[in-house]
Amino acid sequence: MKLGSLKEGGRDGTLVVVSRDLARAVRATGIAPTLQRALEDWENAAPRLNALSDALHDGSADGVFDLDMHALAAPLPRAYEFVDGSAYLPHVARVRRARGAEVPESFYTDPLMYQAVSAGFYGPRDPVKVASEDYGIDLEAEIVIVTDDVPMGATPAQAAAHVQLVGLVNDVSLRNLIPAELAKGFGFLQSKPRSALSPVFVTPDELGEAWQGNKLHLPLLTHVNGKWFGAPEAGVDMQFDFAQLVAHAAKTRPLSAGTIVGSGTVANEDTSLGASCFAEQRTVETLRDGKPSTPFMGFGDVVRIEVLDRDGNSIFGAIEQRIEPQSVG
Repeated sequence: MKLGSLKEGGRDGTLVVVSRDLARAVRATGIAPTLQRALEDWENAAPRLNALSDALHDGSADGVFDLDMHALAAPLPRAYEFVDGSAYLPHVARVRRARGAEVPESFYTDPLMYQAVSAGFYGPRDPVKVASEDYGIDLEAEIVIVTDDVPMGATPAQAAAHVQLVGLVNDVSLRNLIPAELAKGFGFLQSKPRSALSPVFVTPDELGEAWQGNKLHLPLLTHVNGKWFGAPEAGVDMQFDFAQLVAHAAKTRPLSAGTIVGSGTVANEDTSLGASCFAEQRTVETLRDGKPSTPFMGFGDVVRIEVLDRDGNSIFGAIEQRIEPQSVG
């Protein structure tokens, strides 16, 4: 099934079940008011939401309406946790090689991960607000999963059973702020503002054969200003699968229902498949030409991120956002 949230009912939105073609929806009235509430009682809520999805598709559901993407908030407008990994080592290796550094051996056995902003997510059509182009505005196209309650110390095999939903994120980065922050040795803060989530999240079974080994085996397609930017294969060159990432995050603490876990920027060894962020593209240019030639994003630029099934249908809907200035003070 496919689930989304309308921009109504408060900060956490109103839960809706969405048709496979993303054209129609029905409110989950009487099941769960929000996706967060559904995840907190997933064992009971999921079968009822599945039944509502079946009714939506066979025409027996009441209250069905045409879906307007602009009416959608993020599926989880806010989450208790968003932990973002960097599971695609070709991206990590290229970035480090461009500055003359090697990849530590531990990166191949111990996932990179940081605690990201989760107090609020942009909806799939909301503009990205940034105070200055000088910050180095970048997109990061990633896959995310959402868990129910995960116990502390869960093994990867146990963690796999807690992956309940799959979606996309544009993990917005402000590249020119990152070096000074990381130099302090304490991680990201100002350089990682709010991110945007795909219109819907889907259950893994909705993905069919494209979901194998706790990975999504489809290209992640990005356009910038209507031009193709990249379509790396999400199931290729992923060093750590989502079960491993969840287990890593849960090593010393339980994860609350509604925790979002990100894959990190999707990247392949094959650079002909393009990039999922400007930092990646600029790194390829630096390694090839000695310097980058592609600028970061500016005000008015539009990014579109989506995944198509083998028949060319959008699975999660598209994140489509314009970069806009945000006044401060």
